[in-house]
Amino acid sequence: MPQTKLENVIFTIMMVIVMVYGMVVYNITLDRGVLTNDVFFIALFELPIMCVVGFIIESLIAGRLAQKMAFKIVTPGQDKPFMIVLAISAMTVVCMCPLMSLVATCLFKGIDSQIIAKWIQLTITNFPMALLWQIFVAGPVVRFLFGHIFNKTKAE
Repeated sequence: MPQTKLENVIFTIMMVIVMVYGMVVYNITLDRGVLTNDVFFIALFELPIMCVVGFIIESLIAGRLAQKMAFKIVTPGQDKPFMIVLAISAMTVVCMCPLMSLVATCLFKGIDSQIIAKWIQLTITNFPMALLWQIFVAGPVVRFLFGHIFNKTKAE
């Protein structure tokens, strides 16, 4: 896990890219009704704006809030590191999913009299995928890559 401010920024950038890409692919697939090879390419065009938004939301709001929420469930130094990572990951999704869904609703579904309904529907649709993607794909992949880049041991 990140030890310095620079490491934290790099970790956050890595996580945002993997999470946003996965969720953009998922949402394009839902809109089209089918996952095809071109969806993976099309998703790259939404990636820059959504990554910037994701990084800002994570850095300014969700990161700290998720950690506070997680530490009401687990206690660093007492609970197993796996449980701490799991709690922080889950609480990050709890914070990020509604906020990113709001941005996506405004950008891709339009702002009109149904915006609240569209936002709620998108959040409900995205939440299970975001949680599963975070816990089973993005989290492990990013922690593995980050650990190798910064030569972190498994004990951390």
